[in-house]
Amino acid sequence: MAELFSILYLSLFALSGLGISRLFFYRDRPMIRIWLGLTFGMLMLIWLPALFSFVFGFVLLSQLLGLFAACLIGTVCWLLSRKKSLTATPWKKELPALIACGALFLLCLVLLSSHTIVERDGALYVGQSTYGDLAMHLGFISSIAVQGTFPPMYSICPGIPVSYPFLSESVGATFYLFGTSLRFATMLTASYAFLLAIFGAYCFLEEWLGEKRKAVFSTLLFFVGGGFGFWYFFDLLKANPGNLSRLFAAFYETPTNFVSNGLRWVNPIADMMIPQRALLFGWSILFACLFLLYRGAIKKDGSAFLPLAILAGGLPLIHTHSFLALGIVSGFLLIRSFAIGEGKKQYAGYAKYLVIVLALALPQLIFFTFRGSGSFLKFHFNWANESDNYFWFYIKNFGLIALLFPVAFLAAKKEDRALVGGGLLIWVIAEFVQFQPNTYDNNKLLFITFLLTCGLVGGWLIDAKDRLSRGAARNRLSVGVLSVIVCATLFLSGALTLGREYVSEYQLISANEVLAADYVEENAAPDATFLTYNNHNNCIAALTGRNIVCGSGSYLYFHGINYADHEIALPLMYEQPELYFDSLAEKYGVDYVLISDAERANYSIDYDYFTERFSVFYQNDSVTIFQVH
Repeated sequence: MAELFSILYLSLFALSGLGISRLFFYRDRPMIRIWLGLTFGMLMLIWLPALFSFVFGFVLLSQLLGLFAACLIGTVCWLLSRKKSLTATPWKKELPALIACGALFLLCLVLLSSHTIVERDGALYVGQSTYGDLAMHLGFISSIAVQGTFPPMYSICPGIPVSYPFLSESVGATFYLFGTSLRFATMLTASYAFLLAIFGAYCFLEEWLGEKRKAVFSTLLFFVGGGFGFWYFFDLLKANPGNLSRLFAAFYETPTNFVSNGLRWVNPIADMMIPQRALLFGWSILFACLFLLYRGAIKKDGSAFLPLAILAGGLPLIHTHSFLALGIVSGFLLIRSFAIGEGKKQYAGYAKYLVIVLALALPQLIFFTFRGSGSFLKFHFNWANESDNYFWFYIKNFGLIALLFPVAFLAAKKEDRALVGGGLLIWVIAEFVQFQPNTYDNNKLLFITFLLTCGLVGGWLIDAKDRLSRGAARNRLSVGVLSVIVCATLFLSGALTLGREYVSEYQLISANEVLAADYVEENAAPDATFLTYNNHNNCIAALTGRNIVCGSGSYLYFHGINYADHEIALPLMYEQPELYFDSLAEKYGVDYVLISDAERANYSIDYDYFTERFSVFYQNDSVTIFQVH
């Protein structure tokens, strides 16, 4: 029943978005109108329950008030648009896009399903790309729903406000609050975001490139294209037959992600959208923003600036990198507008865009983003290149895309060069400025440049093929063979990476830990704090929504959290409890002590102290939980 209610709840937001789209985009053909409507539905699904949660807490009332507000907005927009004549276009013309985007969406759903805590024999399994970050996302979703505190606090470092774009997590927490499983809540919202991101990339590229063929090819190039990484697995294969099979068995040794060989440009589906919820939800909004920005800035359609501003204004707490990338491209196009003297009408559109965005985004930036990330900024040159010549690093990571980009750029129209110029500015900034503790995370900016690069190169390749195909049948045959070679070079690394991701499987949480987490979920107070080891795949933090004294440094460090005192306290309480437990347990509010395989492997636990002092709250073959209070 909870799952059905959740689907109905999401559907009502989507329908409300379609009401908004009918008012703003009635001139567009149905596919564009539906996609933009679903995007506005997503924006409301993310933001409206959150706005009420700031007032009432993250409770059922806030979610229902958010739904009521969305339905009211959608209904009013629909009523205002009743007299507008909608543009109709045969769906048959959309078939290439539906096939290509549908296939990509299906691929994403398959990977999402196999990578999101799949239960087998009581244990929970994930894929290669979700083994690291998924436990953190599950912890955010479960703790927001269970504890109801909003804005949320870290359940893996209690008392510290979350310094992370948490709306990508609260949107999943809404459905967990309704009573769905954690897997369902995570997958339902991510599936919606995947749909928007994939069709959004296509619709933006089609709006820009003007041809469906070019847009389809460029979309595939962005999501599947890769560099020359496949060479490392086929080279010297006779002497080392295991070189290729290793690709499908080793942990992160793929043609797009093999650090020791300098391969760092990962596949966006396998290594960005599947494991990183903030980026996924950011892209679901960002691509619509780029679509509208192109209309407003390049096509000079002043009506695009208002919906663009609304979408852009909601981005900072969804995905800050997406907001920053959009801001850089917008700023570049604004400077261009002044440089070429586009006139007062265009300046007025930019002014409206800027004022609305600042009104919506500044409170988010001041009260959340700047508070948590001010100390992250520092100079760093050459992104994640640690071993190669500067140019060779990007040539082998981007492959033909890098080699063909200068050719395509020189052949492009000035409007296309202007748009791509915004992407190049992102690249320059990201090459010199590090925006977060992890240098590698600048790729969240660089991928927007990559999208624009794929559009430029993809469009040029289609034009080149058309020019070469003119003439005799013999010429067309040779062009066909050349096309196969080019496509193999462009797509082989990405295809192999996706194949590796499909077959990957790792146990995240054991069966006994799942049983313990189930008992905790049913019997411990929502705000209870557990003493545990700070492993990233912590069953209490990931599955129950309860607090632990200290979570994994691989999460906290890269969020800029000073967790040193919390971490130091863990071995002191486990190994020398006679001296330290009482004072530290009071300091950190410890209610329960967990002893599982992880704690036994990392600490010399004083079992006698715990068994003599505290009662057993829960116990199975490998997990014991003591109740302190």
